[in-house]
Amino acid sequence: MSPEFYLGFVILLIGTWVSAFPRDREYLTRLINLEIPGFGLLLIALSFDETLALFTFIAVSTLSTFVMVLLIERKVEA
Repeated sequence: MSPEFYLGFVILLIGTWVSAFPRDREYLTRLINLEIPGFGLLLIALSFDETLALFTFIAVSTLSTFVMVLLIERKVEA
């Protein structure tokens, strides 16, 4: 395996841990922390194919941002 795969796997694990158990429990902090595992996933996919990496990164970033924005809006309304 390539170095991008191992680096991406480490970033994905650390980013998932930071997103799941943040110090600051604000929704904006969690939204920002979701970009860390997304970047790790990009590096993992980049070690296989560049097109796959691009599509995966766009899909993960879009979906995670959409879900977190919905959660933030619901929290503000309540």
